[in-house]
Amino acid sequence: MSDYNQTSKRKTEHIEIVMNEQVNALYKTTGFENYQFKHLALPEIDFSSIDLSTAIFDKKVDTPFLISSMTGGTEDAWQINQKLATVAQARGWAMSTGSVRSAIENPQTAYTFNIRKYAPDIPIIANLGAVQFNYGYGVDECKKAVEITEADALVMHLNTLQEVFQPEGDTNFNGLLSKISKVCSELNVPVGIKEVGWGIDGDLANQLYEKGVSFIDVAGAGGTSWSEVEKHRNITNSIKQRAADTFREWGIPTSRCIQEIHSVAPKCILIGSGGMRNGLDAAKAFALGADLVGFGGSILSSAVESEEHLSERLEQIELECKIAMFGIGVKTIQELQNTDRLEYDKR
Repeated sequence: MSDYNQTSKRKTEHIEIVMNEQVNALYKTTGFENYQFKHLALPEIDFSSIDLSTAIFDKKVDTPFLISSMTGGTEDAWQINQKLATVAQARGWAMSTGSVRSAIENPQTAYTFNIRKYAPDIPIIANLGAVQFNYGYGVDECKKAVEITEADALVMHLNTLQEVFQPEGDTNFNGLLSKISKVCSELNVPVGIKEVGWGIDGDLANQLYEKGVSFIDVAGAGGTSWSEVEKHRNITNSIKQRAADTFREWGIPTSRCIQEIHSVAPKCILIGSGGMRNGLDAAKAFALGADLVGFGGSILSSAVESEEHLSERLEQIELECKIAMFGIGVKTIQELQNTDRLEYDKR
């Protein structure tokens, strides 16, 4: 099978598995259920005055939300990306693409990432795997990814466990910090780092920030487990399938990632993602220190269904966040980030 066909098959399988299989951890959660807002019975604000607008990468947006990296590289992925981009533009959400590697290596798939024409005004983040720097990639490929997507920023994902369990995985993650630093210094757009569902801790985030990384997307544990996704693909290797079960609960909960990173690198732009279910989770993430909150797997089925269904899903998230803000008497995201009304309440 050609590299193009193999990549296309993998992308299609990923979507189908996330949509149709139970690929979350069984017990590990994001940790947001351990935090509760202290209700304020008299908020002294008008609900209609609550403002979700913010700015990211020098662009003002109507909401502080991000459609997280999901897909690209196939015709089915293109259909999903069109819906995501169209609705993101209409509702004022930022959007991150799936890995642009397939378009760099197979230019005939580049159109599946051409979302700018559907989303002319919102921030768009291109995406590449950091491990590819040990497999021939460099600054030129990063520039190409930004060019293909007409992006405002580039995020490089770290996905060590996924690569181990992936039949065709690339597992040499040696010496990447210096290569990431080189990209940060030579690219003319902000460069970030994200995980894919196992989280980034405070110490690593601080190292990355000191090397020039502009933003961190924690992509913590509590949502989709990509070791589980790859287990469903790796049907010919029973040993790796059983090993994947062992690591189903691996990772740092999203809430802990946000809290740690905000405490050690408060100036770094922080994206809270990983298992985000609703606007209340998002409000808690902002109160813990996130600047932007990303939704991925929890909105995929809506995106597959229709633009209308997706728009309703995003509108509900926005409403839930506003209700949480009303419940503690804050009118802006900045006020929410500075609230003292979020309490740790593990029971």
